[in-house]
Amino acid sequence: MTAEKTLLLNLLSDVQRSLLWKIEGLSDEELRRPMTPTGTNLIGIVKHLTGITYGYLVAAFGREQPADRMADGTDDEELWFGLDLWATPDESAAELVAAYERACAAAARAIEELELETVGTHHTGNAVTLREMILTVLLDTTRHTGHADVVRELTDGRVGQHAGDPMSPDDPEYLRMYRARITGEIDRDTWMAYVRSLPDCDPAAWEELKARNKKG
Repeated sequence: MTAEKTLLLNLLSDVQRSLLWKIEGLSDEELRRPMTPTGTNLIGIVKHLTGITYGYLVAAFGREQPADRMADGTDDEELWFGLDLWATPDESAAELVAAYERACAAAARAIEELELETVGTHHTGNAVTLREMILTVLLDTTRHTGHADVVRELTDGRVGQHAGDPMSPDDPEYLRMYRARITGEIDRDTWMAYVRSLPDCDPAAWEELKARNKKG
């Protein structure tokens, strides 16, 4: 594969794995639970991206698709009203996750086997290249994985891109103080005095970073 194709495939695969990690370990009820006024829910995000991934990276290029419900071009009118953004009672969360994994695998094969300039047909009838569709799916997957980040944190507090990601300290007092700084309950001096007092704070680290930036 070319360097560009490898980069695009790796970026897409990384965000797909991150989304799958976001739904790991939750109950069926937690995956289905609407967590925002507009109904955003984790399994709905997965279901939506299954259709997007199949449609833009597999069907658009005439590739064979598995016999998955979200890949069969269903003509259910309710799709116009959000049917692909939640799981119906007869759809199991496990089956929808498995369908997404198959969609990701089918898309990866298409990317590996086709040239980036390969021309396909968008569902609107417009001609599109594989490169355009990879970027479209990457953008949509990244956007919705960001939604999943927030929904998962609201569900059980899990944050980060992958297991062991130290994106946010697992320290209730730190998070309480951080929120207080955001809301203006404490001022900058109070906040900085607090973070500088933490056991793992390295006063020299910031100065080293500034020095490196100046050189760069």
